[in-house]
Amino acid sequence: MKQRRLAWLAILFLWVAFPLRSPAPLIYTPGEGWRYEKAGGEGKWLRTRAKDQLEVAQKAFDAKEYGQARKAARRTVSQWPFSDYAPQAQYILARSEEALGNDEAAFKAYQKLVEKYPKIDNYDDALKHQFEIANRFLAGKWFRLFGTVPMFPSMDKTIKYYEQIVKSGPYSTVGPNAQMNIGAAHERRMIKDYTEAAKAYEKVADRYNDQPIAAEALFKAGQAYLKQAKTSEYDQSISSHAIATFTDFNTLYPENPKAPEARKAVSALKTEQARGSFQIARFYEKRHMWEGAQIYFNDVLIKDPDSKLAEEARHRIEGIKKRLQK
Repeated sequence: MKQRRLAWLAILFLWVAFPLRSPAPLIYTPGEGWRYEKAGGEGKWLRTRAKDQLEVAQKAFDAKEYGQARKAARRTVSQWPFSDYAPQAQYILARSEEALGNDEAAFKAYQKLVEKYPKIDNYDDALKHQFEIANRFLAGKWFRLFGTVPMFPSMDKTIKYYEQIVKSGPYSTVGPNAQMNIGAAHERRMIKDYTEAAKAYEKVADRYNDQPIAAEALFKAGQAYLKQAKTSEYDQSISSHAIATFTDFNTLYPENPKAPEARKAVSALKTEQARGSFQIARFYEKRHMWEGAQIYFNDVLIKDPDSKLAEEARHRIEGIKKRLQK
C-alpha cells in the first residue's frame, strides 16, 4: 500500500515538473475568443502595445503569412479600436481574409473599415477590393454557409454588395461600374429582371451623365427594356420605355457607334407596337365596333406610317368611314 502511494506521488511529481506540450493547444483570451496556436509558438506573436502588435501583423502580411497577419491585426483592432493603429490593422485584416480566399469575411472587413474609419488614406483602395470581390460573385462564385460550406451563387447577395459599394463611394473610381454591375446582376438572376436592370442602368446615365460610361449605361437600359418586351406577353408600356430610352440615346449620342443599332431597335419596336394596335383594331372591326376600330387603325398610322400594316390600316379606315356615312 505504501509502495503504491509512493508510485502515485512520483507520477504526480513528474507530471508537474515536466508538463507535456499539446501539439496544437486551444487558447482562450478574454475579449478575443478561442484560437489555435502551433506547438512552441503560443503567444509569441502577442504584444502589449498597439504599435508593436500592428508591426507583427504587417511583417506577417509582407511575408505572406496571412493566418498570422490576420490574428495579429484582429487583436490590434479588438484591443485598441480607437488607437491610431487600428485603421491600418483593419485594412491588413481585410487583405489577409481576401488572400486566404475568405471573400465574404474580407468584404465585411473592408466594409467595417470604410464605415468605422472613413478618413483613412486607403479608403478608395478598400472599395476597389470590395468591387473585385463582388465581381467574383457576379461571375458565379458560390457563397458559403457559415463561411465554410459552399452553397450556391446568389445574384441577390451580389447586388447587395454592389449597393454597399455605391453607398460608400458613389463617386469613387469604382462607384459608376458598381452601379452598372447592379444592372448586370439583375440580368443574371435565375428569374431575370430586365426592368430592374434597366432602372439600374438609368441611374448610371443620370448620375454620371458627364462621364463616358453614361452612353453605355443608357444603351444597356434600352436593351434591357427590349429584352423584357420580348420575354413577356406583349406589353405596350415596356415597348414604349424601350423606344423612349433608345430615342434619348440617339438624341444625346448621335455619333456613338451603337447609334445605328439603337435606331434599328426603335424601328422594330414601333413596328411591333403598330402590329399590336392593328390586332386590337381588327378585334373591334369584327364585332362591328367601328369607332373603336378606327381609333386603333389610326394608331397604326401614327406608330409606323411607312409600313405595310399602315397601308392596310388606311384601306380599312376608308371602309369604316363609308360605313359610318350611311
